[in-house]
Amino acid sequence: MSSFNGTASNHTQILSLMDQNGPVKMVMCVTPCVIFLYVNGVMIFTLRKKTVFQEASRYILFGHMLWLDTLYLFMSVVLYVSAFSRILILKNVCIILLVAAQAIYQVALLNLALMSLERYVAICFPLRHAKITNFRRTHIAIGAVWMIGLIQCLSEMIIFYAVDSTNTVMNLFCSRTTLFRLQIYKKLEIAFTCIFFMLVCFVIIFTYASIAAVAKSASCDKTSAKKANKTVLLHLVQLGLCVVSILVGVIQEAIYVYTDYMTSIHVMYFCFIVFLIFPKCLSPLIYGLRDQAFSCWFKYYFTFGLKKQNSCKTEIHLREGG
Repeated sequence: MSSFNGTASNHTQILSLMDQNGPVKMVMCVTPCVIFLYVNGVMIFTLRKKTVFQEASRYILFGHMLWLDTLYLFMSVVLYVSAFSRILILKNVCIILLVAAQAIYQVALLNLALMSLERYVAICFPLRHAKITNFRRTHIAIGAVWMIGLIQCLSEMIIFYAVDSTNTVMNLFCSRTTLFRLQIYKKLEIAFTCIFFMLVCFVIIFTYASIAAVAKSASCDKTSAKKANKTVLLHLVQLGLCVVSILVGVIQEAIYVYTDYMTSIHVMYFCFIVFLIFPKCLSPLIYGLRDQAFSCWFKYYFTFGLKKQNSCKTEIHLREGG
């Protein structure tokens, strides 16, 4: 289902027959991941360092997205390197990795909906924004998202240990195709994929249209509404990238069947880097640099204090868009 589980799993199987450019490709894949793991780490440190960033709902949700993308990148590197090194992974360890990756992917999708709703409340209900999106309610929403995101994963684990009789191998290449062999797993993937994407797509389109409608009214702060609409539009772009990441798996299967082995290897590697790794690397950076208050402090900590902080704004205007 998820981009991580689909494409990284395919790599896990195919890279056991590594082509001669494998080491170069691994360096090109792992290096940006490591760099952006550091960038994400600095962003998380910035959010934790300033109290104002810990109290505002938009920054809490942004921090949640950072943690999800950081875990995603870390697990991508772990599985990619294990595939390149042809390491067999214990069955129980593998299912934990795959279930965790599935949950992270689905929660990241639902988090986009939460971020869009927060901007919707900020623009459409500015006087009630602080009350509706307070610290407690924001964390309750995040907890609810995790509960929803874990439904499929828990279902797969129950089926795997209680019903599945094909899971007899103790050590294996860690992938969904080698671990989850029954048709019921595929049906669960399709069902939850459709439900989550339809839900998130509806929320994002609804919030975008609502903010656009409010922006036309005379009483609205048009600058804030315009920024908020751009933010929601960015969420829609991210959702589109998630759709592409799922289609990548289908395209790769067709390429693997109808082309020669080396061509399929090159295409799969390109898709893995362009559609899966770089979007996860760049989206936190784009979100962070668009916010002036956060961007200033992030640059300060990223440069180890070399950039002067005198111009940094510590006051967060919750009614601002973006």
